[in-house]
Amino acid sequence: TLRIKLTSSLRNMEKLYVLVRTDLKGSSSAVQAGHTVAQWMLDNPVNTWNNQTLVYINIGTASALEQWKSKIYYKDMSYSEFKEPDLNNETTAIACLTDKKLFNGLPLL
Repeated sequence: TLRIKLTSSLRNMEKLYVLVRTDLKGSSSAVQAGHTVAQWMLDNPVNTWNNQTLVYINIGTASALEQWKSKIYYKDMSYSEFKEPDLNNETTAIACLTDKKLFNGLPLL
């Protein structure tokens, strides 16, 4: 088994967290996550993420996603969201670049 020892700078680097609704049909959650990463890149053409650590989080329903969006907003953290035209422009996922532990303990997608 290969083991990699993480330096403190790697452990503390910013990760792009993508909070995705999982109440969508079939593979839609994965598709919406991809759209959200693309939206984040469009919104942040000059960024420090550089395609490094990407974390997909299972957020459940639209109301749960809205609650998390409010938490992120009130913590004064920037984020991008994707609104799906085929779902009446509902927000299906949000992306947030951070080194904070805000999302620890949430289930991965």
